Amino acid sequence: MAAPAEAKIDFLLPNHEGPWTIEDVLALPEDNSQRIELVDGMLYVSPLGTAAHQRLVFEASYTLRGACPQDYEATIELNVEFDDRRLFIPDFTVLKRKGAKGLTVPAEDVLLIGEVISKSTKLKDLVVKRQVYAEARVPYYLIIDPAKGVPEAVLLELDEEGEYAEIARSENGVLTIERPFPVTLELPS
Repeated sequence: MAAPAEAKIDFLLPNHEGPWTIEDVLALPEDNSQRIELVDGMLYVSPLGTAAHQRLVFEASYTLRGACPQDYEATIELNVEFDDRRLFIPDFTVLKRKGAKGLTVPAEDVLLIGEVISKSTKLKDLVVKRQVYAEARVPYYLIIDPAKGVPEAVLLELDEEGEYAEIARSENGVLTIERPFPVTLELPS
């Protein structure tokens, strides 16, 4: 009987004492196989999305980029810093101004954050991130759920009480919105 092959380990998190900081996370070696985010000193590690997930991210960001007013900029997978204890990498964002520089972008520079839900991120996207984004006063949160055959998208807007309220929902894979700027997203299946 042959001995089991040892698993090849390309990257392990280093030993770490106490809560993680943004500086600790940004100092980790680059790892293109997973996404490492930070909430209140705790790491959230999740695999990168599937090809279908990435197609939705690309199409949403590409369409938003084409519709953005001249001063805004649509991007994908930026490090968004919410305070000294919280760092997320949203699937896509719309920034309030072009030309972001540096390794992180402050949350106050973000107009819209978008997440494509996956099995491994659903709870984090719908509960944790929604709360953090609202606390940071990110004006719009776009959630795309591919789990229903035809992807479903919901646009939330921050209200005066600091809570998100639904302002648009897709029909048959098409989301048409007027705020924060007019655009129609056709979500690929």
